[in-house]
Amino acid sequence: MEPIPETRQALERLGQYGDSALQDDLTDIAATVLAAAPGIVGFSLGLVREGVTFTYVATSETVASLDAVQFVDGGPCVDAVGAGETVLTDEEELFDEKRWQCFAQASATAGVRSTLSLPILTGETVTAGINVYGAGSDTFSGHEQRLAEIFGAWVPGAVHNADLSFTTRTRATETPARIEDLDTLSRAAGILAAQQGISPREADAKLHDAADRAGVSVVAVARLIVRSRS
Repeated sequence: MEPIPETRQALERLGQYGDSALQDDLTDIAATVLAAAPGIVGFSLGLVREGVTFTYVATSETVASLDAVQFVDGGPCVDAVGAGETVLTDEEELFDEKRWQCFAQASATAGVRSTLSLPILTGETVTAGINVYGAGSDTFSGHEQRLAEIFGAWVPGAVHNADLSFTTRTRATETPARIEDLDTLSRAAGILAAQQGISPREADAKLHDAADRAGVSVVAVARLIVRSRS
């Protein structure tokens, strides 16, 4: 599997900031999961707080758009994550569920017959999620535990056909720019922290509060602070 263009660009930018571990990990994982379940045609990693998504595909990039379809029109994934319960559905059941027709039809068009989502929790809060797409209705049958282990022992459970609303195709395409924004915010927070003798977290909170009160983008404020020191 290979990263979609936007993910490749985002990973390259992370490398420029000295963070190449994620790219190495995702490359290794892509090869390992494909060996464990050959019917896998793609997967995505979504980070909630950072608002970024990294997507790898083995076939068409159309697979990367399925997250967005569920976000727009609903699907078993949304229900599963919302209820905190496992939802098992095969292709036939998807089409029987009238409220998920858009997702069922989009999945069939993309050549996807099954999905597996692994929500990542910190305490009781969902902080990230892995979404995996399969070409066959039985792609994940008997492989759920192994795939959970591959993606990390910190994954508390697997949810069949359960996506996370933040892992949209839009987020994936916006990730390169988002990473630059996050770097700018981090640098601005560091400047404030040093000047005011507070923690980076407190500085970040002050940046967001100031932007909200002024009715402007927090990134715009951060850029101004960074530029003032350059």
